[in-house]
Amino acid sequence: MLKKVLIANRGEIAVRIVRACAEMGVRSVAIYTEPDRYGLHVKRADEAYMLGEDPLAGYLDPLRIVNLALETGCDAIHPGYGFLSENAEFARLCEVNGLIFIGPKSSVIHGMGDKTQARNSMRAANVPVTPGSEGNLKDLGEALTLAGEIGYPIMIKATSGGGGRGIRRCDNDEELKTHYPRVISEATKAFGSAEVFMEKCIVDPLHIEVQILADSHGNVIHLFERDCSIQRRNQKLIEIAPSPQLSQEKREYIGDLAVRAAKAVGYENAGTVEFLITGDEVYFMEMNTRVQVEHTISEQITGVDIVQEQLNVAAGLPLTYQQKDIQFRGYALQFRVNAEDPKNDFLPSFGRVTHYYAPGGPGVRVDTAIYTGYEIPPYYDSMCLKLVVWALSWDQVIARGQRALDDMRLHGIKTTADYYQQILRHPAFRQANFNTSFVPNHPELLDYSVKRHPSEIALAIASAIAAHAGW
Repeated sequence: MLKKVLIANRGEIAVRIVRACAEMGVRSVAIYTEPDRYGLHVKRADEAYMLGEDPLAGYLDPLRIVNLALETGCDAIHPGYGFLSENAEFARLCEVNGLIFIGPKSSVIHGMGDKTQARNSMRAANVPVTPGSEGNLKDLGEALTLAGEIGYPIMIKATSGGGGRGIRRCDNDEELKTHYPRVISEATKAFGSAEVFMEKCIVDPLHIEVQILADSHGNVIHLFERDCSIQRRNQKLIEIAPSPQLSQEKREYIGDLAVRAAKAVGYENAGTVEFLITGDEVYFMEMNTRVQVEHTISEQITGVDIVQEQLNVAAGLPLTYQQKDIQFRGYALQFRVNAEDPKNDFLPSFGRVTHYYAPGGPGVRVDTAIYTGYEIPPYYDSMCLKLVVWALSWDQVIARGQRALDDMRLHGIKTTADYYQQILRHPAFRQANFNTSFVPNHPELLDYSVKRHPSEIALAIASAIAAHAGW
């Protein structure tokens, strides 16, 4: 078993990994930069080391992190998600320095990070992919010719992209001429690579992903699927496990596809295989070579601790489970409660959390690193907590989600919580009738008034009276 793990991340995922380590008797080492001096992951880890004043540089310096892990006697590094989690060079540095990278091999990260190589690997494994270019596009002329062959709409995507960046839809030649150089510019700035490829745009699909686990002994299993169709501008908002829109036959089919995909590339550790589904057609989209933000809901429906499995696999142990052991029960929802103002084009709303009360009760889980008095810095992702609810039926999990969102008190910043209540109330969502166009097709969901609890109103009145009286 591993003895000491450096967590090359911050925020709620770092706290999540610290907790998994604590339960397994593994010492944890946190890293942080100046804005995270009072971060919860810093407080909860067994050891913590500062990596400078700059908010981002320390989290993005592979060599410095590897050297710190060696200096502090760590035998492994967990990258979490984001930052360096899908950086093949970081994984390679760990490998050559005798550290265990808690994830797949650097060669797999590199292969799956290159979207055209990933598509070719899936073709070779008989996993269906969307029609598109077989490699990177050479120039605009080739893009226009191919678009004419496969038919509009098409997507231009950064080959090294991810996180919803470096993607543009084109509905005709003029839009392709406009967006082609823009995607190249975005790709170069965001990923350091100007390479782009083309895919047929699948209109109004379901976005379904399958959680997989694989060990170094040739065992690969899946933990069923998650429905990530509720999204805005390619950013997920609410995730669901399992999908209420799949038949059992289709569920088994995409689970088998995901396992086949993982085996084809020699995958190890936790990962996710993402698909687009329209009617009876299923297309591979990409493979995420890390733990996902939404791993929580797969844990809730299966009872499998994915992060602990990651640690076991990294230590060379076989998976705790076989596929026949994996069953799911009920439904789970995850709400990404972001520090954003939905009524102001979802602009970030960073600042001090003046009051925070976590929701609770049966079937409620919160993964977060915030607390009352915490200052949400403006340098990182706007997600401030993940609210996860579980219940036996679809109707019950929606009701539990509404209750838990209403239970939560988060003051000092604006969040997306009230917006999520509108989604849960919408008849189409309640009938499990939605796809990736649900959010853009329902702008009326933003026409709501922020609900204030009677206790909040009383507190505001008391504060006003106190201020007027000069207390």
